[in-house]
Amino acid sequence: MKQPSATVADQAAIAEAAAILEQGGLVAFPTETVYGLGADAENPAAVARIYEAKGRPHDHPVIVHLAPGADLDYWTTDVPDAARQLVQAFWPGPLTLILKRHPRIPDAVSAGQDSVGMRCPSHPVAIALLQAFKGGKGGLAAPSANKFGNVSPTTAQHVRDEFGMDAHDDGALNGDDACSAAELSRVLEGGSSEVGIESTIVDMSRLATHGPVLLRPGHISAQQIAEVIGMLPAAPDQAAPRASGTLESHYAPRTPVTMLAADGFAATLSQLHAKGVKVALIGHDLPAALTASAHAHCMLPADPAGYAYGLYAALRDMDQTGAGLILVETPPQDGAWLGVNDRLRRSVFGSAGVIASLLQK
Repeated sequence: MKQPSATVADQAAIAEAAAILEQGGLVAFPTETVYGLGADAENPAAVARIYEAKGRPHDHPVIVHLAPGADLDYWTTDVPDAARQLVQAFWPGPLTLILKRHPRIPDAVSAGQDSVGMRCPSHPVAIALLQAFKGGKGGLAAPSANKFGNVSPTTAQHVRDEFGMDAHDDGALNGDDACSAAELSRVLEGGSSEVGIESTIVDMSRLATHGPVLLRPGHISAQQIAEVIGMLPAAPDQAAPRASGTLESHYAPRTPVTMLAADGFAATLSQLHAKGVKVALIGHDLPAALTASAHAHCMLPADPAGYAYGLYAALRDMDQTGAGLILVETPPQDGAWLGVNDRLRRSVFGSAGVIASLLQK
């Protein structure tokens, strides 16, 4: 799917957004993965506003977004050759690298750890913003532009919905207002995020002792990484750095979510209907007769990239239907679906037993 480009008409908005960021304010901007909530990564007070605006735990680090060609040695004390190879292969793109943080970089972005996560997004609006911010030499701390734990936003409207804004709220820079509170000052438009789930995160900060470690799966697979550096990333270990978006419960709508294999849908739906439970379905290979019997439904493509692109929008849409349960058809379990299954596993965490509970009412 083609990304929208930063047009000449966008340049005034980008320049104003860069000014807001340089004054310590918050700006939401599109990336190819999801929309990010950005602040100056070298300004601890600005980074603190991200945590306050999101309700984010202070021990949960954020990712620093850099412009193409940024000087990694400014941000880290050690960039292994293998990390530079991954940068060459996948930046700009949906890959975050964890490296040793340089002492000049505030520990606010890393939640006190001696490492820092960095990536270079490929979305043209994100690139234009990063090039305008501090002349392309700064970095933007930017977790997803949503309240902590909620479904990540993949459109500008998702961001506005999340923070209770309308199209007329963003865009004004009023004196010191952008810097005085944990408020979102602008939402940059950029269409729907092309990838739709957050970046792959690989720890390269302990390469000599642990090798590369896959902390969060995403669009770029472990096999693709291995093809570049000749080493397959290992699973996270107990001593691995904390990383963004890796808590057990995450990416969850307000409505309870659970997964079920397709062959169990008909019986389960019948039982829930008998109890008067409204069910919203998300599937990729369900028969039309089954989806028609649901309160609401959304069918996603049966390929991992297409499914990932639509997943968060589907969760948000089904969350607005008034259903008592969102029932997701379990996706395939092969490696290409690892990122999708990771996000779904976190979205259903805490909903164990929800079907049994509804049937007992």
